[in-house]
Amino acid sequence: QVQLVESGGGLVQPGGSLRLSCRASGFTFSGYAMNWYRQAPGKERELVAGITNTGGITNYADSVKGRFTISRDNAKNMVYLQMNSLKPEDTGMYYCNAKLLYISKWGQGTQVTVSS
Repeated sequence: QVQLVESGGGLVQPGGSLRLSCRASGFTFSGYAMNWYRQAPGKERELVAGITNTGGITNYADSVKGRFTISRDNAKNMVYLQMNSLKPEDTGMYYCNAKLLYISKWGQGTQVTVSS
C-alpha cells in the first residue's frame, strides 16, 4: 500500500522555523523524484521545492529560495523541508508528492500557519 505521511507542521511566528518530514512506504522510494507543494486557502496548489531521486538536483519556487531547503534520505525513505525565516504568506497546507514519469502520489498534508 502506497503511503506518504507528512509531519512537522504547526503554528509559528514570523521569522521562525519549521522542519517538515515525509515518510514514504509501499513503493521504490529511491526511484522517485520528490516534491513539496503547498496550498493556501482560496489559492491553487503550488510547487515549493523538488529534489531528484538521487538528491543531486534541487529546485525551488522563487518565493522560498534562500529560506527553504529540501533534502532526502533514501536509506530511511524520508524527504524533508527545512523552512527558515517564515513569513505569513508561507501559511498553507503542505503536501508531499512522489513523481515518476506519469505516476504521481500524494500525502494528506500538514498544516503550516505563520502568524503572530
